[in-house]
Amino acid sequence: QVQLVESGGGLVQAGGSLKLSCATSGRTFSSNNMAWFRQTPGKERECVAAISWSDGRTAYADSVKGRFTISRDNAKNMVYLQMNSLKPEDTAVYYCAAGLNYGLSARYDYWGQGTQVTVSS
Repeated sequence: QVQLVESGGGLVQAGGSLKLSCATSGRTFSSNNMAWFRQTPGKERECVAAISWSDGRTAYADSVKGRFTISRDNAKNMVYLQMNSLKPEDTAVYYCAAGLNYGLSARYDYWGQGTQVTVSS
């Protein structure tokens, strides 16, 4: 089992930045591939960024490429999502996820409770 707890969400103006954090516990963190998803009401959950446990490879959805950066600190069992140049359409609940597979389309087995990000215009 892996437990995930997100933090760092909030209200920010368009063009601003936020950094989300995901604290993990349970099964060895360093063997988990990690990802950040987001979801708005009435829409499917979207994977916006993923990071591999083995070599640190990253992948980003086109909608956030060049603005968001995913990173991990294996020593601290933490995953981060740095979000810059935020747009109102980035408003969503953001979820941290962990699993055995890597990639934007991979299946993730463990999820956090989510943190709200709201970008005002």
